[in-house]
Amino acid sequence: MTKVLAVTNQKGGVGKTTTCAGLCGGLAKMGNKVLAVDLDPQGNLSFSLGIEVEDNYTIYDVMKGNCDIGDAVIHGEICDVVPSNILLSGLELEMTGVGREYVLREQLGYIKKDYDYIILDTPPALSVLTINAYTASDELIIPMLCEVLSLQGIAQLRQTIFAVKRYYNKSLTVRGILLNKYNPRLTLTKEVEDLAQMIAEQLDTTIFKTKISASVAIAEAPAHGESIITYSPNSRAAKEYNAFIKELISPGDDAPKTKAKQPKKKSDKSGGAK
Repeated sequence: MTKVLAVTNQKGGVGKTTTCAGLCGGLAKMGNKVLAVDLDPQGNLSFSLGIEVEDNYTIYDVMKGNCDIGDAVIHGEICDVVPSNILLSGLELEMTGVGREYVLREQLGYIKKDYDYIILDTPPALSVLTINAYTASDELIIPMLCEVLSLQGIAQLRQTIFAVKRYYNKSLTVRGILLNKYNPRLTLTKEVEDLAQMIAEQLDTTIFKTKISASVAIAEAPAHGESIITYSPNSRAAKEYNAFIKELISPGDDAPKTKAKQPKKKSDKSGGAK
């Protein structure tokens, strides 16, 4: 059964796109058929997965009704991708019709059977795109930094999640909070982690046991059009993302369900920590 996961936080710079790319790379490497949907007008996930958007339909065309979602799918080396571009930034004003919150869910319904996992990268704002992502998703993953402003972003997110569960998607759950650029040696890290645990309890979720450390390899990977899993598979960050994915998926759910094209085996290009 296909699982739709949205990676979300209204605060920017917390590692949403990096997390999405890591999930796509790791899940695909396990043999799962994966679709990434880029809902951020900046198009960073599309770029990070090595996708050229020029002369191709994007998620903007899908949301506007210019094409079906299957027409916008690009078959990349890591996984399939529905790309984004800057036109998406004006969608809030353009989508005014009844039922606009359900457009993405309806479109994904046409192609869900073709995938094991669908990963949604959301914009750093509580917009119609975010609502569409929540309405279409089974679970939310909330990345955050061990900083007070990042924590504040999650607190503000709570009201939106509860509203979507009430009106649009009663089965939506928050799978967990993922701590990025984690440094246990800092005093602030522990203080923010304790506060994050309180918010997690209010969201009826928890903080993932796996934490993602800061890494040069993570910063380098997008420039090569790769996830950290394929760019630097022996790096500490790649091992942490693999551990996170194993924690995320249900027992027995990591077995390949469909035969997927495996990423080309690449040598470790990073000098990051091993």
